[in-house]
Amino acid sequence: SCIKPINEIGVLVKRPVIGITGNSHLIDGFYPAQTGGLMSINAINRVCDSIGLIIPSIPENAKVRELMAICDGFLFTGARPNVHPKFYGEQETEKHGSFDMERDELSLSLISACIEEGKPILGVCRGFQEFNVAMGGSLYPEIKDLPGRMNHRMPKEGSLEDKFGHKHSVSLSDGGEFEKIFGSNLIMVNSLHGQGIKDTGEGIVIEGFAPDGTPEALLVEKSPGFAMAVQWHPEWNAENDVISRKLFKAFRDSIKM
Repeated sequence: SCIKPINEIGVLVKRPVIGITGNSHLIDGFYPAQTGGLMSINAINRVCDSIGLIIPSIPENAKVRELMAICDGFLFTGARPNVHPKFYGEQETEKHGSFDMERDELSLSLISACIEEGKPILGVCRGFQEFNVAMGGSLYPEIKDLPGRMNHRMPKEGSLEDKFGHKHSVSLSDGGEFEKIFGSNLIMVNSLHGQGIKDTGEGIVIEGFAPDGTPEALLVEKSPGFAMAVQWHPEWNAENDVISRKLFKAFRDSIKM
């Protein structure tokens, strides 16, 4: 990291730079932009005490190795578009929803490179699904259509508190890495996703499940660095939610300065 702010007593202090994946967006349905959610920026800045840097999801903007040289870790965020099924060997259907192919290309390559080198990475929602696809896994296009599954999608109506409030429990593996972080094998989380893991990728270990069996927490066991992801949105109220705070702090603690 090259940014060294000066603290109150004039000493140079080096903070981690965390790359936050941006998303393609049309402002007012017209003007193309790359955007990042304030919730994610605040979680990185306030809970991780790190510098959040929005990474445009445009492969030609920067090579993977350039991004890895700039950033000490990466947060792979949630997004409305889904990973294109061609990246896990399936045909596109209406149920797969909308896509952002440039983000797919950048994120999948960046995740693979970070895992290889042990660069700390944290995945959230779409990022959780990207972890699995990057390791050769596949996704269900719409899990609420599967027998016995609940609707994990975001409510269409209500305030942000309603949309991001706790929706269901997640059971964690006894003695697993997530249980160690949270200090419990049962937690409550929000739910704002339509897709979910079908076949797990190589080295993907599922350590958390929703009551209906939907995978909710994973890690990449072969990664020499922090490589964990969750299907929910811990960036919401991260400063005040105990579970969210513990996850972001564990991510921050994994970054060696």
